[in-house]
Parts: sequence; structure tokens; C-alpha cells
Amino acid sequence: MDFYQSQETLTIMEWVLRSVIGFVFLVIVAKVLGQRTISQLRLLDFVIALVIGNIIAHPLSDQHLGLQGSIVSTIVLVALYSLGIQLNLKWPGFRRFINHKSITVVENGEILNKGLKKARISIDVLLEELREDKVDDVKKVALAIWEADGKLSVFLHPDYEPLTPASLKLKSEPFDFPRTIIMEGRVLSEVLRQLHKEESWVISRLESLYQAEVQHVLLATLDGKEQLKVFLYH
Repeated sequence: MDFYQSQETLTIMEWVLRSVIGFVFLVIVAKVLGQRTISQLRLLDFVIALVIGNIIAHPLSDQHLGLQGSIVSTIVLVALYSLGIQLNLKWPGFRRFINHKSITVVENGEILNKGLKKARISIDVLLEELREDKVDDVKKVALAIWEADGKLSVFLHPDYEPLTPASLKLKSEPFDFPRTIIMEGRVLSEVLRQLHKEESWVISRLESLYQAEVQHVLLATLDGKEQLKVFLYH
């Protein structure tokens, strides 16, 4: 197989074979390296992100390299990536191979050393991840799972969960997400139409509440109770 060796020129088919072998090889290497190495990227995303930039960068920076090989390789890799995504969605066996399994690292307040070794993370990393979730004591953790994307999912013991209206059997108001109606001095007319408001109404509220004009507004939001929140340029 001559396409394994260094050559002055390669045929399109040889470039295709090189790309396929390189892609499969990188998938296997990334799989062996484990979740920690690829951090918050899925395995296929990690592989495609790793190779595409290098493939295009080399011929653009070296006048002696042609673009044909890079273009063919890029097309093949994108096709393989798309095929991998489809197989991941439709074939459970492929999904189990390509995706790392979630690993339990803390259970009922106890650190599972076997889980840490399997996930290839240290105690320091575990504690850092817990601190990022504002957990100050491992004993408060009912379950902590190292996910396939390199993130830690943490579930606290019920005794340490924050109180909510539901836990106190209190009636709460429906969720209402404020809508942006002005951004960087420009009224978003489409959003106003959805809220059944006129631009003149907004201008009037700005003048009466903030003594400001639209062009002075960095951001303005409006919620279901018609509460207008405005952030002016400073």
C-alpha cells in the first residue's frame, strides 16, 4: 500500500484511503485516551476538530503544497463524521462503542476510588468540580457521575437540597422569561409585535421612568407583568 509512504503525488483514491485510515486511527486513539483528554467534547467532535484545522492550514501556509489533497481529505472526513453521527443515532452498538460510559465517582457521601481511576481524574479534580457546583462537603453528595463529555453531574442528599416552593407546598407564579425589546440603541420591532406593544409605548415609558431616549439604551427587557428593565450606556 503505497499511500502509507511519503510520495510526491497521490491519486484522489489514495487521498481518500489515507483520510479514512487516519480518521479511524484518531477515533481509536481518542477512545483509548479517555474522557479526561477530550474534556467537554464528544469523541467524534474531538476528532473532527483536531484534524480539519491542520489539514487546511498546511497548504495555506506552504506554497509548495497543493490544495487537492486537503480538499479531498476534508470532504472525506466531513462525510465520515456525518456518517458517524447517523450511526450514533440509529445503531446502539456503535453508540456504546463511540461514547464513553458515565462513571460513578461519589455515592452516598463516599468517594469511589475505582471510579476515579476509571475516569482518570484525581481527588483534586473531583474537589474542584464539586466546588464549581458550590458543594463544600463530599458527605453532602448522594451521587456524583463523571459524564461522557467530561463534566461532573452532582446530586445532593435531600437533607442538603435547597428549599423550593414545591417542597414547602406553596403555590408559585408561572415561569416568565423577560423579552429583549431594545438592544444597543435599536428597538426590536418583531419582539414588540409578539408582545402586542407599540414603539410609541416603549418610548413613552423610557421618558417617564428613565428620562432616556432609545439611542441611549444598551439593553431593555420587558416581562409578562410589563415591568421594564433598562440598562443605559455609561
